[in-house]
Amino acid sequence: MHRGKGMKFVGDSRVPAEGRMPNIPKDYSEYPGKTEAFWPNFLLKEWMVGAVFLIGYLCLTIAHPSPLEKMADPTDTAYIPLPDWYFLFLYQLLKYTYASGPYNAIGAFIIPGLAFGGLLLAPFIDRGPERRPSKRPLATGFMLLALAGITFLTWESVAYHDWEAAKQQGKIVAEVEFDKESDGYKLLEANSCLDCHGGDLQGGVGPALIDTGLSVDEITGVIQNGQGAMPAGLFKGSDEELKVLAEFIESLKSK
Repeated sequence: MHRGKGMKFVGDSRVPAEGRMPNIPKDYSEYPGKTEAFWPNFLLKEWMVGAVFLIGYLCLTIAHPSPLEKMADPTDTAYIPLPDWYFLFLYQLLKYTYASGPYNAIGAFIIPGLAFGGLLLAPFIDRGPERRPSKRPLATGFMLLALAGITFLTWESVAYHDWEAAKQQGKIVAEVEFDKESDGYKLLEANSCLDCHGGDLQGGVGPALIDTGLSVDEITGVIQNGQGAMPAGLFKGSDEELKVLAEFIESLKSK
């Protein structure tokens, strides 16, 4: 038949070529003892495994609740933030000289951009058919370098973070009503005590001044001699003013 005007070629893809087996998977009935019904057998197993993991996760959340902190205070410039563990390596990177300050764009955009850009280009850079790591030195080397860098930066961030100070600055303290026009509060303000203990006296760099559990004499001794990170000799008032200040702090008790 010659092709011409008005002629159409009709084919049927369902007709297999001669000598070629159709690419159709075998029926499950050919695997006796190795199959199971999707409902309810397979789904029941999936639900049971999911229930075990869900119960385990709920037990962990009950045994180890989220480490909640006090309400965020945008005026507290002494607060030291800490990101989640999977961002700690980037957080540590921004502490180095040529990745922070005037070079902040290098640590925040350029270095992470090059790293993730290299990850996206990995399938095009190494196109070898080998699957063993020893036969793919380029891909294996980049992977080991990335893992080593992330591990080292994460460890540095955890090792040199002041966890005790972070615990104190985020500690939830009961609110206590007090008069900011009182002599005791004005003495705290005049001696720059609020810079460390916070304007609401719930702590910051220094501990909270509410529910200290100290007597007037003990508070006086801390103010004069210092304690922990607080140096001695910060208070510049008279003995009478020192007594007023100690009595004010001692009176800050939650009900």
